[in-house]
Amino acid sequence: MRIALEAAQAAAEAGETPVGAVVVDPATGEVVAVGANQPIGSHDPTAHAEIVALRAAAQKLGNYRLTGLTLYVTLEPCAMCAGAISHARIGRVVFGAEDPKGGAVVNGPRVFEQPTCHWRPKVEGGVLGEEAGELLRGFFRARRKP
Repeated sequence: MRIALEAAQAAAEAGETPVGAVVVDPATGEVVAVGANQPIGSHDPTAHAEIVALRAAAQKLGNYRLTGLTLYVTLEPCAMCAGAISHARIGRVVFGAEDPKGGAVVNGPRVFEQPTCHWRPKVEGGVLGEEAGELLRGFFRARRKP
């Protein structure tokens, strides 16, 4: 999660919402891919940190199925990202801060609990959640200042 927080900080420094994600192989501890939010800079509304990391992991491994891997992300995934996580067959999702407005894992539509969800990863929330939440709050506080 520390690597994801570093990626989130890099996103903030680039003017993006500070969210970072890391795909890890739990069998070896290898960091397979890292992603940071970049929809503004890439002109791509789907360039959330999770999507960026999943794409990089799939490219590196030569397979769109990422079965058994763990995704660490600093913020609870949205519905789009939860859908991508399910399609990729990620084995476990660990997230930091909950997102009561836009989250879709433990809040909102709870994508992995829907009967139409074909793959349900294990989910653990709140890991370094206060730190991840403060990074987001600080980013938006600074943007609201006159």
